[in-house]
Amino acid sequence: MRIRHLPDILVNQIAAGEVIERPAAAVRELVENAIDAGSTRVSVDIREGGKSLIRIVDDGCGMTREELVAALDRHATSKLPDDDLLNIQHLGFRGEALPSIAAVSRMTIRTRMAENDGWEIRVEGGHKNDPVPASHHQGTWIEVRDLFYATPARLKFLKTDRSEYDAVKDTLQRLSMAFPHVGIRLENDGQSVFSYAPSLQTDINEARRERLASVLGRDFADNAMLIHAERDGVRLTGLAALPTFSRGTSTHQYLFVNGRPVRDKLLHGAVRGAYADVLARDRHPVVALYVDLPATEVDMNVHPAKAEVRFRDSSLIRGMIVGALKHALHEHGQSTATTVSLHALHTLQSNQPSGLMARPFAGTTPYYNAPSYGTAAGLAEKVTSFYEPLMAVAPSVRAESVPENMPVVSHPLGAARAQVHENYIIAQADDGLVVVDQHAAHERLVYERLKSQMGDTGVIRQGLLTPEVIDLDESDARRLLENSDELARLGLEIEPFGKDAIAVRSIPALLGQKADIHALVRDLCDELVEHGSVQGLAERINHVLATMACHGSVRSGRRLNIDEMNALLRQMEETPLSGQCNHGRPTWVKLQLSDIEKLFGRR
Repeated sequence: MRIRHLPDILVNQIAAGEVIERPAAAVRELVENAIDAGSTRVSVDIREGGKSLIRIVDDGCGMTREELVAALDRHATSKLPDDDLLNIQHLGFRGEALPSIAAVSRMTIRTRMAENDGWEIRVEGGHKNDPVPASHHQGTWIEVRDLFYATPARLKFLKTDRSEYDAVKDTLQRLSMAFPHVGIRLENDGQSVFSYAPSLQTDINEARRERLASVLGRDFADNAMLIHAERDGVRLTGLAALPTFSRGTSTHQYLFVNGRPVRDKLLHGAVRGAYADVLARDRHPVVALYVDLPATEVDMNVHPAKAEVRFRDSSLIRGMIVGALKHALHEHGQSTATTVSLHALHTLQSNQPSGLMARPFAGTTPYYNAPSYGTAAGLAEKVTSFYEPLMAVAPSVRAESVPENMPVVSHPLGAARAQVHENYIIAQADDGLVVVDQHAAHERLVYERLKSQMGDTGVIRQGLLTPEVIDLDESDARRLLENSDELARLGLEIEPFGKDAIAVRSIPALLGQKADIHALVRDLCDELVEHGSVQGLAERINHVLATMACHGSVRSGRRLNIDEMNALLRQMEETPLSGQCNHGRPTWVKLQLSDIEKLFGRR
């Protein structure tokens, strides 16, 4: 066999295997083209998850006859005027999408520029017909039928219609969050899925917040912290949810770089590090972060699908994300998500005995399916027992008498009035009722005090009589030694021992004498490869502190007098991150007076 040039159609089909791996990729490329064309509204219609039909209509600038023909040739693009791949200002830039899609489908394009005639061209399996005049409004209409019919092998590997539809929906929602001033509509099998109107906000941050509320839900917007940071020409903005508004997976974490939705392990590592102190490892926060920086500081030409980017200074970006998130968490750390209270109210309503009320509820409280930690449901049962007179066993409730001359003082968490089941403090606030889990709350207070003490004295090291020598790959040993200063700050002292080994001279004393040093070092190596940081060691130290705090805090079942309860409430108001315990569970729930009145049919 001799070397030869492959036919253009076969080249395009090979390229389609990399660029267009599924219908969602074709939708992304076509919608990105529409956005690059200056569209304010984009309509997407798919059938069978995009396998049989993808139709996209936009009101962008449109194309001339010559541009329409050229757009279907490989590497023909209008988005690199200076031929500079280090200064990419658009979503697309390679000129591969249209010819790749056309090579494996039956495609029809109609387009018209303002004050010009409209044109239509048909392509089947990569074979172009001549363009013909066509009536069309300004913009472009693209119809893709029978995707991958020309490459049956790829067609067999597509997933179910539902899975492909879900991928298309996720792709369009990410683009919607990235471009709030563009209206995007999706229709699937004749049914309208969503329609996001173009934002009228002139401030881009307000427009993004408005669009995030539409895509991720009003609950997210109501329980999100505003993120803003600037450093060395890089700006970070967005929204991050409170720790008590969390999910079971990390799929609800979104990163946008210069307006481009990307999936980057840097984001997940930075977010995990920022929330490590306030969330259990099996819970994940909801965040949407926008990074804007000079185009020359980021490489977009990394992945065939442009889903990954490479930063010139990744440590700067990671540090900004971790720092901004931690700052926001400390500012809002005394808050809990409103969905926790709504969940408790809903449980109270569903457990309401039918004979207690003479008339039906005036309305139903909106309910968000908040994660069931065990605490919320159990708490609701205990609060129900507080007002239910039909129970066979009298509940354990101690109401403390309030002195008549006690001054009326307004506090965010109110004034203690009773202790329920020797674990829950009932406090009266100006605008409602506050229920506090005394053990979870005090656990957080003790934990923060221990961390503060460790910050003052530093991590105490425990020297090893004989250095522990650990054999590693040369690259792993190099990465660890490059981070030796950070590891030393956390109490782990290492030094090189030959070409592919390190010697451990001391470890954090908190880990104890039975610490598995080999496992610790190898975990740190894996973390450096995956996230580029050594957050795991700090997490282990904090885990020890959290365990100490748990054993040293007020236990469930301990009776507190009125002064002790009020002292706990005041300490919570002064302590950052007191809205959740060390495991991410809420420490207090507030029931608004208006909601309580609805609960009893007073409104």
